[in-house]
Amino acid sequence: VTKMAERTACLAAGLGPDLYTKIRECKLLIVGAGGIGCELIKNVALSGFSNIELIDLDTIEVTNLNRQFLFQKQHVGQSKAKVARDTVLTFNPALNLVAHHANIFDAQFDLAYFEQFDLVMNALDNLKARTHVNRMCLAANVPLIESGSAGYLGQVSVHQKGKFECYECQPKPAPKQYPACTIRNTPSTMVHCIVWAKFLFNHLYGLVDDENDVAPNPDDPELTTADNNDKPDSKPTDRRSTRQWAEDNKHDAEKLVEKLFCHDIATLLSLDNLWAKRRRPQVLTLDQLDDAQDLDLTKLPDQRVWSLKQTVDKFVSSGQVLAQQLAAAGADGVTWDKDEDVGMDFVCAAANLRAHAFHIDRESRFEIKSKAGNIIPAIATTNAVVAALIVAESFKILQGKMDDCRQVYLSRVVRGRSQLLCPVKMDKPNPKCFACRAKPTIQLHADIDTFTIRQMSDDVLKKTMCMAAPEFALGSGKLIFEPVEDDDEEEREILETKIFPRTLASFGVVDGTACKVTDAQQHMIITMVIRDKKNLPEDELYQVHQEGITADAEEQASNEALARQQTEVNDDDDVVLVEDVIAKRAASEVDCAPSCKKSKPA
Repeated sequence: VTKMAERTACLAAGLGPDLYTKIRECKLLIVGAGGIGCELIKNVALSGFSNIELIDLDTIEVTNLNRQFLFQKQHVGQSKAKVARDTVLTFNPALNLVAHHANIFDAQFDLAYFEQFDLVMNALDNLKARTHVNRMCLAANVPLIESGSAGYLGQVSVHQKGKFECYECQPKPAPKQYPACTIRNTPSTMVHCIVWAKFLFNHLYGLVDDENDVAPNPDDPELTTADNNDKPDSKPTDRRSTRQWAEDNKHDAEKLVEKLFCHDIATLLSLDNLWAKRRRPQVLTLDQLDDAQDLDLTKLPDQRVWSLKQTVDKFVSSGQVLAQQLAAAGADGVTWDKDEDVGMDFVCAAANLRAHAFHIDRESRFEIKSKAGNIIPAIATTNAVVAALIVAESFKILQGKMDDCRQVYLSRVVRGRSQLLCPVKMDKPNPKCFACRAKPTIQLHADIDTFTIRQMSDDVLKKTMCMAAPEFALGSGKLIFEPVEDDDEEEREILETKIFPRTLASFGVVDGTACKVTDAQQHMIITMVIRDKKNLPEDELYQVHQEGITADAEEQASNEALARQQTEVNDDDDVVLVEDVIAKRAASEVDCAPSCKKSKPA
């Protein structure tokens, strides 16, 4: 008690009574209890904050222990949020700290939840969660302090609705996506092989999902000839999914090697059009495996490239263990984790055997793990500096000195005036930002004749635009899809079999159609103008132009599209299945999306 009183007196004297009072009265939300989060929780607990809530979904792993100092070896497997709370309370037992081992996307963290806080601090490690918190803070009009680190680099920024730019005002680099045909049929880089290997793992040992099948794809657009649209003649192929084939063969790992790297490669070799301008792949010769091992003792074991024989042996041994794990897991399947040795060995071996088939240099387990897990080295001192900067900016906000807030960059090298930190004035909101502008409008460029509703839902709205529970409707008001309750199997079946497989054009979408996208959870309503583009780059299935278009252009495009729809589309049966769902809900007195019953956009 005496030490706590001394600490409180020192804080009040150092910060000043006014600021100290505001800190004590501030209700604070911290999202994330990882590298930056651990340092941040410690900092705020020792800086006078007394009412804190913490949200983190993750559990503690062994690899966290070298930089996340609130955790110890005995905590491995436990909730990060709850262990962080327990540890902090040991040195500040008077703290009112509520820990949630939960997903920030959960319905309990709605607008009303965010509105109760005076300040939100992000310590997250992924774009989708950061984007979601940004949108919730915009809707609740709560200041957000965003942060991030990558190796020796770090960054802290302040976001306030209407005053500073939001997290999405500046475009973020989109995660690289690869066409399925490239992954299945014509890989040209080790990254393609690693993606294929991860697909293979999830398809064989994860939840049953044929979307991840890695078998040769006979529907590759390149297999059409120049003179007609018929695929070249080839021998009939076994169209069982790889998962079904493996189950029929009792997950025999040795047979799986023969199928994937002998028979499937032979099938690809029979598709002559693919190799007109490419080097033909090679079938794995199992009786002539190279066993020249990397004996460089200056390298760690994981930094040595396996011989071809070692690679096959590792594929077989890890595959046998994974088959046992799958049998024990049942319908839940096995989840891939870069830190699980068996799964990582399987992906490494599969990627290297795939690379060998396509004349790509094999790589070490260390290199493949870095690429498969998108690993950027985490450095404890960087996280500590970033966490300190977050608290420093929070003091400015609580004092009402918003104009003094800065976006601060932590550099790897000392710059002018012997500085590692580079403070920059916060920019004003971007008038073209679709997240914080009034009446946002974006454009989607895609081939409407081939682009499916599933791609619209999963790839565009959820993955690219980071929406939590999107609803998609035509400008005429006809609903295409909306969020579905987890236990509504009837409606999910309709979506999966009757709606998602269909193309945009089959619902009457033409070039310039203006659609309405709503996310009631994030309190967003966006106008999406769809432009029919047939000649997108080979590695892009669609393009989203998030900076919006002018009102005049939007109105003109919508009017032109409406005119074409009135003359070209006359099949009302296109939406009968969706309308049947709406009718069913109306009969049950349900008039909004299932996940939107508690709140609707203002």
